[in-house]
Amino acid sequence: MRPLSDKTAVFTDSVIRRMTRISNEFGAINLSQGFPDFEPPRPILDRLAEVTKEDFHQYAVTWGAQNFREGAAKKYEHFSGQKIDPNKEIVVTCGSTEAMMASMLSVVNPGDSVAIFSPFYENYGADAILSGATPIYVPLHAPNFDFDPNELEDAFKKGAKALILCNPSNPCGKVFTREELSSIAVLAEKYDAYVITDEVYEHITYDNHKHVYFSTLPGMKERTIVCSSLSKTYSITGWRLGYTIAPEEITERIKKVHDFLTVGAAAPLQEAAVTGLSFGDDYYRDLQKKYSQKRTLMLDGLSALKIPHTVPEGAYYILLDISEFGYESDLDFAVDLAKKVGVGTVPGSSFFSEPENRFVRIHFAKKEETLNAALEKLSDLRKKFS
Repeated sequence: MRPLSDKTAVFTDSVIRRMTRISNEFGAINLSQGFPDFEPPRPILDRLAEVTKEDFHQYAVTWGAQNFREGAAKKYEHFSGQKIDPNKEIVVTCGSTEAMMASMLSVVNPGDSVAIFSPFYENYGADAILSGATPIYVPLHAPNFDFDPNELEDAFKKGAKALILCNPSNPCGKVFTREELSSIAVLAEKYDAYVITDEVYEHITYDNHKHVYFSTLPGMKERTIVCSSLSKTYSITGWRLGYTIAPEEITERIKKVHDFLTVGAAAPLQEAAVTGLSFGDDYYRDLQKKYSQKRTLMLDGLSALKIPHTVPEGAYYILLDISEFGYESDLDFAVDLAKKVGVGTVPGSSFFSEPENRFVRIHFAKKEETLNAALEKLSDLRKKFS
């Protein structure tokens, strides 16, 4: 038989999704893959029940139902202050995962380079490779996960045609300041680069940290592709509803790529989820408050157990420092943690381009009783690993 694709030969399976399967195997509390164990907002579920009895069972318009695109445009304008044309600047996708892939395929050519901050969500490197591009990783330096502008400029000097910017960041929880984003904008302008943003955690920030929409910075709308989704904001990760927002010329290209990738997102789910796009400001304040309480519960619990950890500024992930346990492989540690302690995590090495073995990632998008149960299990951590 002739050999299979060289491009995909380097891939492993998703470590995040693998850790969900391992958590299930050992009956562990799954704090690995970032999905909630509580219900989505009731108005969305009620509308879904109605939709099943209505005529939304066939294809929607390929690039998204009209009312969904209008709802997404209105919501983005409300929070960013930037007016969006729902007919020319939005494509509805099967989750932000497809949004990112379609964006990448629309921007880069085989042989191009793409800059990616590290640590990073594991799909970004794979998206670059599938697009025929070479990823250039730019480190975010712990403990604050700041970047060195000179290191970022080096990536552009090496020819990076685009930068992937996850803000707030998965897995480290960094929220980029306006000053940091402005320095990125200067480099994007200087080197004529695109910026592809992943903004799925836009409404989940803490303390005085505020999400700034990169496309609203001076001169950046024309070179920014926004990727977002409804998954985290409305606790519907399984619905796989995302979208891109970009200038008309770029959007026209994304439409074509999207059409041949997936044809379109699920019509009945779009119709039900439109309800969420029209929620008032109270919903988003309550969401932020809810996650702030969960964050405090986990941070206080981990501190009481003297488990070293990061303090996220946004999103809902915490990195635990496991250096004291002396494992050469953080994957082996994560498997043993699920097996011996009963808590599922993600080995941090799956997020870093640099050799990194001291972290595992947990998330706190769970009911408080779930988080308390996980902390109770973690209280036996050192005893189980002694």
